[in-house]
Amino acid sequence: MRLLIVEDDERIANAIREGLTQEGYAVDVAYDGDEGYRTALADEYDAMILDVMMPGISGIEVCKALRQEGNRSPVLLLTAKTENSDIVEGLDAGADDYLAKPFSFDVLLARIRALLRRPKESLDPIMTVDNLTLDLNRRIATRDGQDLNLSSKEFAILEYLLRNRNHIISKEKIIAHVWDFDSDVLPNTVEVFITYLRNKIDKPFKKGRPIIETIRGFGYVIKDEA
Repeated sequence: MRLLIVEDDERIANAIREGLTQEGYAVDVAYDGDEGYRTALADEYDAMILDVMMPGISGIEVCKALRQEGNRSPVLLLTAKTENSDIVEGLDAGADDYLAKPFSFDVLLARIRALLRRPKESLDPIMTVDNLTLDLNRRIATRDGQDLNLSSKEFAILEYLLRNRNHIISKEKIIAHVWDFDSDVLPNTVEVFITYLRNKIDKPFKKGRPIIETIRGFGYVIKDEA
């Protein structure tokens, strides 16, 4: 999943990015509201974390402008303000949740996981297809009860395909959602990771059907049924 952090305090922004990257997310960072607004419009993000108090336009103003542009990515506001009127203003601007500073990283991570379960359709933290299971909270993948020991990128690709099951996903979309903006990734890299995934989730399980299908010239798909 690809996230955008818009936070003018570079120390806080970089600490959040480092933590989320270690959790397997692809993370881009903008350090003021204007840059954040442009970045959010230029790419597609699965969720955004916006600081309220920033030079230039505030996080609330960024959120409001994005909603007016039709951007529906989930938004979490970070705020030092805890007055009810400030919280109401942020939620009325289109934010999905808020978190008061200071906060623990574990709470931030839990809020992000909750936001990522909301879009389009409510998603259970346990995702399954056939006898393959992904536990999004514990970041564990199993098939037929056996741990699959996926890397963070392998897990992220599998999660993205499962979130979009029954839809063909191009290599370009996988790159956009699994790697951050600064990564120099080619379509061949996706092919390599898909091979890694198949060696772990399909090859050892001869009796089950292949989970990931290749649609030549278009991309990959995970179907509910064969």
